[in-house]
Amino acid sequence: MDGKPKVLILHNEYLQPGGEDLVLANERQLLEAHDHKVEVRTRSNTEIGGAFSKLKVAWQLPYSDEGRHWAARQIAEVGPNVVHVHNTFPLLTPAVYDACADAGVPVVLTLHNYRYICANGLFLRDGGPCEDCLGASPYQAVTHRCYRDSKLGSLSLARLIAHHQKRGTWRSKVNRFVALTEFARSKFVAAGFPQEKVAVKPNFVASTEAAVGAPRAGALFVGRLAAEKGIATMMQAWRSLDVPLRVLGDGPLAGLVKGFGNPAVEPLGWRSSDEVADEMRRAGFLVMPSEWYEGFPLTLVEAFSRGLPVLASGIGGMAEVVEDGVTGLHFAPGDVGDIVEKVAWAAGHPDEMRRMGENARRAYERLYSAEANYDMLQAIYDAAVEDRKLQTGG
Repeated sequence: MDGKPKVLILHNEYLQPGGEDLVLANERQLLEAHDHKVEVRTRSNTEIGGAFSKLKVAWQLPYSDEGRHWAARQIAEVGPNVVHVHNTFPLLTPAVYDACADAGVPVVLTLHNYRYICANGLFLRDGGPCEDCLGASPYQAVTHRCYRDSKLGSLSLARLIAHHQKRGTWRSKVNRFVALTEFARSKFVAAGFPQEKVAVKPNFVASTEAAVGAPRAGALFVGRLAAEKGIATMMQAWRSLDVPLRVLGDGPLAGLVKGFGNPAVEPLGWRSSDEVADEMRRAGFLVMPSEWYEGFPLTLVEAFSRGLPVLASGIGGMAEVVEDGVTGLHFAPGDVGDIVEKVAWAAGHPDEMRRMGENARRAYERLYSAEANYDMLQAIYDAAVEDRKLQTGG
């Protein structure tokens, strides 16, 4: 399109800020740095009160008229050229896309997780990947209690998925989708999302000091200490390792890390972004033992930006982003022996790991920098505008 589109960003905030909020903030700053007018309008889960409110939200999860009217008001006030949606769960719901269509405004949706095709949004069950609902009935999630081990919660999410599959929302209401990796794109296309409308644009971080060539040693973990992150498997691997491991983060498995007993493991708890950056400048390599299909964790691109190679589970998007033997190493997800072998090799080959860190920095500059990301985002907005014109005959 001619000129720089005015962008309205719609977002449903969770109770605890997370990666989606950081991505939104990064993209807003990026757009404003390139002279776009940007408005961010949000709803928050703090609005959900007692039991009745929770039941109401669960019932309206497939479609909220209130969410549609709220979005319509924001569009009328802002007058955007493009609406960019990051999250609609649970208050906004996909009803916001009807508000965009009513106003004739093109809409872009970032697919941060698998919420629209998997009840728990993770393709995760019983500690490992599960794709049973991909291309099949989402109501299987009720049997398995996929959403927070709740049949009612799982039923609500299954209704959401089934409703919009039947309604054809993803074919007719969204002009462009943003998948974070080719792997994620393939899953959404397999679920029926229109292939020609799903673009790949990774997450990014602003330019940082590379720290390539600085003294480095030891392993680093940064993230939530939860089962799907492979924490238990990582700790089991460290029963056979004396490589220093510094663990930054908090979560339900924090006690396992704190009480581990191996002096090589140092639990540091939650740390600020500046402290994380300092740790990344000093570490020999980052360990990411996740056992689910990670989206595109900002921790990964932050590591690359600082010339830090990554040892990651060879699964999902991580296997795509971390090139084995080039920017890091792969190990089999959940395989204690393989983690031990790869960590021991990395610790014993600092020159090779330094070379991989240099490659990681180059990958960041080429693919994951703000400059590269802006070009991708602008192209997606342009494509969304053209698609809306075709729909409306404009």
